[in-house]
Amino acid sequence: MLFKAIFTNSVGTLVSRILGFIRDLLTASVLGANIYSDIFFVAFKFPNLFRRIVAEGAFTQTFLPTFTASKHKTLFGSIIFLKFMAFIIVFSILVTIFSYTFTKIFAFGFSEENILLAQDFVVINFYYLDFIFIVAFLSTLLQCKNHFATSAFSTALLNIALIVALLISQKMEKIDIVYYLSYAVLIGGFLQVITHYIASKNRRLNRYFTFDFKLLKAKQEIVEDDTKRFNRQFIPSVFGNSTAQISSFLDTFLASFLITGSISYLYYANRVFQLPLALFAIATSTALFPMVSKAIYKKEIDEAFKMLKKGFWFLAYLLFVSTIIGVIFSDEITKLLFERGEFSQNDSFNTSWALQMYLIGLIPFGLSRIFSLWLYSEHKQIVAAKIAAKSLIANIIFSLILIYPMQHAGLALAGTIGGFILFFLTIKEFGIDKFYEILKSVHLLYLTILSIVVVVVSIFLKDLLHVYL
Repeated sequence: MLFKAIFTNSVGTLVSRILGFIRDLLTASVLGANIYSDIFFVAFKFPNLFRRIVAEGAFTQTFLPTFTASKHKTLFGSIIFLKFMAFIIVFSILVTIFSYTFTKIFAFGFSEENILLAQDFVVINFYYLDFIFIVAFLSTLLQCKNHFATSAFSTALLNIALIVALLISQKMEKIDIVYYLSYAVLIGGFLQVITHYIASKNRRLNRYFTFDFKLLKAKQEIVEDDTKRFNRQFIPSVFGNSTAQISSFLDTFLASFLITGSISYLYYANRVFQLPLALFAIATSTALFPMVSKAIYKKEIDEAFKMLKKGFWFLAYLLFVSTIIGVIFSDEITKLLFERGEFSQNDSFNTSWALQMYLIGLIPFGLSRIFSLWLYSEHKQIVAAKIAAKSLIANIIFSLILIYPMQHAGLALAGTIGGFILFFLTIKEFGIDKFYEILKSVHLLYLTILSIVVVVVSIFLKDLLHVYL
């Protein structure tokens, strides 16, 4: 069941990421790395930051264990959904009214002219959050039924919408292309909602939700304990699950003070970095989380630990190989994916440099996810939040230290350093003894041999490419 779920998530993620790379390839070719691409990435990153922190990250990590343990799932699920939906709608309206202020917060280094140019796109893209929260809620219900395919494959719909928008608008003015991309984001979000609604209805998960406000008001006291538990855990979970996202926002904020294109270099590099992270780490943790949560709730700790151990070694091998190959072939990967049209050789060099810095942190960031889910399953969101805060502080300090000597690549390296700190502190809370028990389950000689083979083969292939290309 575990590896089937991981495989489903990985294949779905792979399909989506392939389409995502096609999207990025077209974006780099059509827009290049300039103020227009910077504006779109800032506008698109705004809802994505809140999506990953609130709608998908903290919400799922907090809602799923509480929902699993609740004896009144329909009441609890309905109350939480309606409260969140109301908050997100109000927040979206505030972003619309105060678009200049929110744009300046996310791109403080932009000139006055560019802030005025970007604010409309920030508003349009932000309404994607309204759609994606519905997707996150329905996706969590589907996970409870061990159904992962819909969520894994539906993200491709957003990329398809953006690809179509780029193909239609590629010969237009760059400002018009950004408009097409922004509205395509909303269309992609709407399509994701439709697919999740159909999947949920087919599995009769609509019985876990009601719009009967009189019933909810009359019986909300029944789930008062569940609601209070969720509320206590949610805010800490926001911080505990958002280190990478806040780090990404910090990169964008500081990069806006650097040369034009720096935001785009970090965006493209991070997109490549996110492929193995999503394909392996997120797919594995998504599959593990409901299983581990249920096992811990049933007091089957040994079974939960056994599943975690399998997930750890499966993920560790894949992330290690991905890191070695990615670092060695960073130049070739960047040139192959992006260097065409408006994207120059110098843009490729700058993007490759940032990619190398990001990839060094692939293993700690990836492995942190599966150990963090153990903490979430034990309702230790507050502990996870403290760990994330320490990691984030380190990230900020090193960003300020490295930004001038290394420019945009220093920001990527600072995030990686924060990832190592996050991993170490998470393991410490999980238990050094338990972590050592996991490490003992595989002979280190095999890991050493694997390391040597991967490095040697990668270097040989790189030299071979230079000879024949």
